Amino acid sequence: MCLCFQETKLYEYKVFGVLAICSPELCADVYMDLAYRKHWDGYVKELCEKNFEGQTAIYWEVKYPFPLSNRDYVYIRERRDLDVDGRKIWVILARSSAETACAEKSGVLRVKDYKQSVALESDGAGGTKLFMNYFDNPGGMIPTWLVNWAAKNGVPGFLKDMQNACSNYSCYCQKK
Repeated sequence: MCLCFQETKLYEYKVFGVLAICSPELCADVYMDLAYRKHWDGYVKELCEKNFEGQTAIYWEVKYPFPLSNRDYVYIRERRDLDVDGRKIWVILARSSAETACAEKSGVLRVKDYKQSVALESDGAGGTKLFMNYFDNPGGMIPTWLVNWAAKNGVPGFLKDMQNACSNYSCYCQKK
């Protein structure tokens, strides 16, 4: 599902899905592992946790297709493993961190308005029910074709990549 805010023409994505062969704990572990994401996410140019004048945040540069400029994010996130009335739910929250002192790179547009919420729960059959709410303002002039591509292919492609990453995570961990 995709909501468009008329005043900004920006989209907020709400995703419901099932990752059939991955446990929710494994999904949460894979999602939080920044070093591993660099191996399975082809859009990552740079991704690391950094200390910016005493505040820990994540720096993420995302490759955009030519002729668009790459985007980067500086954000904070947290993971909570919850027990809600006997149901185990893994929650990951992330938001841009404008107060973090991270210099902008020349030729890269800073995404200053970003938020994401992810909730993971067992589907009862060895897989994971996933809910994701995602919003960012990528700045600049994004062509309609790219917005449409992201809505149609980007999010489903990410879920497929995530499932593949979960399948290969134990092999990755053994090689470290």
